[in-house]
Amino acid sequence: MRFNPPARAEVDAAVFDHPAFVGLAPFRDLLTGSEWPDLQVLQARLQPLRHHRTGAALALVAAESLAADGLHYEQRILQRGIIATRRHNWHDLFNALIWKRYPAIKSAMNVRQADGIAQVGRRLRTRAQQALTHFDEAGAVVIVRDLGLLELWDAHDWTGLFLHRREAWRDGGITLQVSGHALLEHALCPHRLLTAKALAILDAGDGRDSAGVDAGVAAAIAAPACLLDPQELRPMPLSGIPGWHDAPQDKEFYRDAPCFRPRRAERRYPPALMGSAAAACVAV
Repeated sequence: MRFNPPARAEVDAAVFDHPAFVGLAPFRDLLTGSEWPDLQVLQARLQPLRHHRTGAALALVAAESLAADGLHYEQRILQRGIIATRRHNWHDLFNALIWKRYPAIKSAMNVRQADGIAQVGRRLRTRAQQALTHFDEAGAVVIVRDLGLLELWDAHDWTGLFLHRREAWRDGGITLQVSGHALLEHALCPHRLLTAKALAILDAGDGRDSAGVDAGVAAAIAAPACLLDPQELRPMPLSGIPGWHDAPQDKEFYRDAPCFRPRRAERRYPPALMGSAAAACVAV
């Protein structure tokens, strides 16, 4: 079923206090103002905005003015430095803000998507293209310091990960950064049970700033050491993170809520990306 986001006037500004939006705090006024930001205003606020693979400046251009150029969305970004952006649209506003926060990740995904189009055309999609799209739309990067937490996650032991080890979510043992713009759009509805499609980094260091995560994950995407198949992505039920949902987060919640699915017997996840988030990440 197609998701219809709420109208701007229907969104309470308190929604943006949710942890999912913490990375967009510098742009809170663009989200909470009574009027949609004009594309020129938005462009000015996001400067400098560059493609990290080509070095080209990027411009937000009204999508309705671009239909005649015959280019695919991804090709247009790579070849012309143009991000087609719909006006008065939550999805595309969040996309623009994620380009600002994670320009290296977005650039690396754009190059690989364009490569996929060159290989199979615009009507077909490779498994890698599907993985890239899933992460682009619903992605999160989860940084884990304790191998035991990763094992609980991989086993879909939601009670263990979120309830028994809840302090790890508070003391930095496990941290999460939302990168998927469609995921942020869904978070406008605070009672929804949200699940991210996540990449895991096993990192004993302290390099967890968004710039370090951006550079490291982008290097892995470009290698390519990840996002080769949608099945690589680990489901991360955001509603289970302590303090991320308003329902009582007790044993019954982690047992009964539909977002906490058991792991299928045949499901296997790849090793986590390794290394400091400030360094290039490679799979081990």
